[in-house]
Amino acid sequence: MHCTHGAVNGHLRDLSGLCEKRNNTDHNMELEFIEQLRQGVPTNELVRLGIGDDAAILDTRRLETVLTVDLLTEGVDFLLDEVAPQWIGRKALAVNLSDLAAMAAQPVAALVAVALPKECAKTLAPQLLEGMTPLLQKYNVALIGGDTNTWDGGLVISVMAIGRVTEHGPFKRSGAKPGDRILVTGTLGGSILRRQFLFEPRINEALYLNGHHRINAAIDVSDGLSLDLARLAAESKVGAIIDAHHVPISDDAKQLVEQQSETQGTKSPLEHALYDGEDFELLLAVPPEEAERLLATQPLMPTMGVPLTDIGVFVAEPGQWLRDHNGVSRQISPQGFVH
Repeated sequence: MHCTHGAVNGHLRDLSGLCEKRNNTDHNMELEFIEQLRQGVPTNELVRLGIGDDAAILDTRRLETVLTVDLLTEGVDFLLDEVAPQWIGRKALAVNLSDLAAMAAQPVAALVAVALPKECAKTLAPQLLEGMTPLLQKYNVALIGGDTNTWDGGLVISVMAIGRVTEHGPFKRSGAKPGDRILVTGTLGGSILRRQFLFEPRINEALYLNGHHRINAAIDVSDGLSLDLARLAAESKVGAIIDAHHVPISDDAKQLVEQQSETQGTKSPLEHALYDGEDFELLLAVPPEEAERLLATQPLMPTMGVPLTDIGVFVAEPGQWLRDHNGVSRQISPQGFVH
């Protein structure tokens, strides 16, 4: 494990050499960091008691509470010597906000637990927080506590996000019906180039769709379009046909193909879109008439700049099929990132 933090693609200043040797007897570090948190993070009206006590208190009377947690580990989700800590902190919070978006839940609060490498704990902790802060502020998320520790291993960061169900109810995976259209936000594939750290959680998009349109089921595309579609279909006890020529492929996926050498294989842009994962777009099951209205009006474009694309249909028979532009279908095995 290395604690040199280089800028990624030139978008952040060079952070190499910032790590300092931490004296194991420095008992003030955690207290200093807690005070920094108390002064620098937002709160909201549901927080009755925040950072500073043994536990936080939220007033959730008359509210259905949504809870989600994600764990990111060095060597699996990121490489600390290749990625700026701010990006890691941002991602740790963003993946949880994406889960709330998949449930059409309004974010309320978050708790953060980190195991910091000893040799750079003092500089690393505030950098992680710096990366989270814009998302905390944008979505009015109160950081209400957590835990910090140091050890001889790599960086481990876990965020628990708390949301609330709105008056329109939650999105769930289990409501898709045969004949529902499969709609997806944004574009897919190639997230490894940098979008895995800089993606925008589809909170506002989910809340708008839930408040104005009929959505039967939803999931966020975290582990790959094919795999996450299979998960939604399994919960709904249906199958799915993907129209290959309609899948919205990102420019990053196409760039990856251009960069591939013969030794790296010949993965196509479509395969990147189907299997790469970490796109964090919304995958939706929508009744046909409602899907037609959404595609005609594209309500997410004017203010959010996010297109909706119809990529296929749910069917009664369990399984997953890929259909070409000639209408020929072949059954495929769902693939993606398996933790």
